[in-house]
Amino acid sequence: MVHKYMKGDRSSGQRENEEEEEEKEPSSESTSHGYHMVRGKMGHGMEDYLVAESREINGYRLGLYAIFDGHSGLDVAKYLQSHLFDNLLNESDFWKNPERAIRKAYKATDNEILDGIVGSRGGSTAVTAILIDEENLIVANVGDSRAVLCRNGVAKQLSVDHEPQKEKDLVESRGGFVSKEPGSVPRVDGQLAMTRAFGDGRLKEHITSETDVITEIIDEDAEFLILASDGLWKVMSNQEACECIAGLEDAQEASEKLIDEALVRGSMDDISCIAVVFH
Repeated sequence: MVHKYMKGDRSSGQRENEEEEEEKEPSSESTSHGYHMVRGKMGHGMEDYLVAESREINGYRLGLYAIFDGHSGLDVAKYLQSHLFDNLLNESDFWKNPERAIRKAYKATDNEILDGIVGSRGGSTAVTAILIDEENLIVANVGDSRAVLCRNGVAKQLSVDHEPQKEKDLVESRGGFVSKEPGSVPRVDGQLAMTRAFGDGRLKEHITSETDVITEIIDEDAEFLILASDGLWKVMSNQEACECIAGLEDAQEASEKLIDEALVRGSMDDISCIAVVFH
């Protein structure tokens, strides 16, 4: 299944068997976005959801973009798709202190998930980007889905990969441990390959949903923004991704080209990608 958030269709945000469908929606005269998703070859159903839409609120033009890469089921990612941005924008201090509002919304949404959406299993990454009036970009994330900005041909990672080896001290301070089996990656308590995620109630004492937040000014040198799940980043560096779509004006073409290149490089995981082009 392929899951995406459709403007004007907030009830389900889901359509079946549309891996090959193209969809392109200009978010304004000078910014456009496109997205593409491909189910992996890991033997489970598609667990990725995404948001790519435009809204106008209080006179501000917003571009809302997000990748949610679920694990041990799709319920958490699906819930995030339908609720995270609404929770965030409903925070009373979003327009005055967006960083604080985003942190509060991430925490509140995680509490909702833990209280009523999933049991002890099931979780999701999140990388969200809010573009305000095509000038101010706010990126937040938990987990290993990533946001990369290309400016003058140079890649800049705007998110933080929350990997167990990098945050071993955090896990141990919360009473957990990080271990690595031969042929595998480091995991929290031998189970989860990230230190921050929504859901994952069985591990919540040892991980967190606390987000990293960064703001960036989109100036005339900014070319495009890439949001993608780790199915892309496992086989492609930030700079390689930027070079892959350098010069493309069509955001849909850019998102598809990135995934095609990841498949050529042997990615086996689900891949979700959003490209936002600044014209």
